[in-house]
Amino acid sequence: MAYSPIVMDHFKNPRNVGEILDADGLGEVGNPVCGDMMSVYIKVVDNRLEDVKFKTFGCGAAIAVSSMITSMAKGKTLEEALKISNADVAEALGGLPPNKLHCSNLGADALHSAIKNYQDRKSGKVKPLSLEIDKEPHVKGTGGGKCYCPYCETKVDDEAHFCMSCGQELPHEHDH
Repeated sequence: MAYSPIVMDHFKNPRNVGEILDADGLGEVGNPVCGDMMSVYIKVVDNRLEDVKFKTFGCGAAIAVSSMITSMAKGKTLEEALKISNADVAEALGGLPPNKLHCSNLGADALHSAIKNYQDRKSGKVKPLSLEIDKEPHVKGTGGGKCYCPYCETKVDDEAHFCMSCGQELPHEHDH
């Protein structure tokens, strides 16, 4: 099965890309072994998703799924957004090849995780979200253009944005 025109459009022209620095909730899912990592950021006003953004490291289907799930969720109440399923995402994209259906699971899981994170923060179960404070410091290697991932200590290329070993996003200071 080839990708539908809708998948190709959301891959080539993804909607809602980026971070929300003062996000009310953050959902991060993925598997660094297969290479798909998704982060979904939400801003909630009056129990409604006022803004939804994503950052995804993965294949074209993963990017299209992230774009679609954020488009589907924006403007919905939390309850409505929690009802968006992986099947809804795949259907909205005009279908996905069988070997890419797991991407739709990741998209729905990331959205639901962001909403749960918001609800836990609002109830006081977890501390308020700070995207910059929780990042580990950059560790510059000694020559050879190599640096070390601050999370798993694996050597990474000097210009890498993600660690290919653990899948973590490398700190902004890593950009030289």
